[in-house]
Amino acid sequence: MTRILAVLFAFLSLPALACGARDDACAVPGGSYHMALPEAAVPKGIVMHLHGGGARGQGLLTSGLAREALARGYVFVAPNGEQPTRRFKRDWSVRGKGLEYDRQDFEFLPDVMADVRARTGVEGGSVLLAGFSRGGSFVWDMACQMPGFADAYAPLAGAFWDDLPAGCDAPVRLFHTHGWNDRVVPLEGRSFGGGAVVQGDVWASLKILRETNGCDARQPERNSFEGDLWFRHWTDCAAGDIRLMLHPGGHGAPQGWAVRVMDWFEGKGLDPEG
Repeated sequence: MTRILAVLFAFLSLPALACGARDDACAVPGGSYHMALPEAAVPKGIVMHLHGGGARGQGLLTSGLAREALARGYVFVAPNGEQPTRRFKRDWSVRGKGLEYDRQDFEFLPDVMADVRARTGVEGGSVLLAGFSRGGSFVWDMACQMPGFADAYAPLAGAFWDDLPAGCDAPVRLFHTHGWNDRVVPLEGRSFGGGAVVQGDVWASLKILRETNGCDARQPERNSFEGDLWFRHWTDCAAGDIRLMLHPGGHGAPQGWAVRVMDWFEGKGLDPEG
């Protein structure tokens, strides 16, 4: 009888998981998100990916990171950036001078995470927060101001915006990827509106994080190369782990980015030397 009741309760709980598909977002206070579940009976954790400015979470359900995360047994989550009264309506509340928002995503993303855990029953496991462009910039903000939100952070083609933070709250694991020829978010940043709003400098962002992680040396303890990819590894700091991957392309991800991110997240290193 007990077994029958357990099966019945499990069946009755299924509607709670009946959202998150491409055309059926899960609703939470302040917004919505999309989600895909792995085949694994017990997921290993959660991978959350923030889209670029102007995009939608639904488009990430078929991304390389989604496929890689699901294949490795992680729940994949893609929230929607929503700023309905602002000029850029599908955006994240990236910290910066002269920037105002309808929704503060420092509050929204924890609500999404709590809802995902409630719907899936995933109470533990490792968490990765990744993001592209404006989403990547907000990943930097989360790593800096809410370092305990995830176990690791993987921003792509986005960093802090000016004014840069004076410092971050705690050391983190962060793997930043950027295109050498990125003209949308150049490595040195660029300004808008006559300097009213300024993209931050990636090198300056890395300096702030090195100081937070207690990196005694400015230079990385090791560099490595693979084809046209250049890596810099700050792994000998007092805490945390900082990696930089540069590729020759523009505003996007190099081939194999998702695999490399997930390997690093799971502690498998970025090259034969680790």
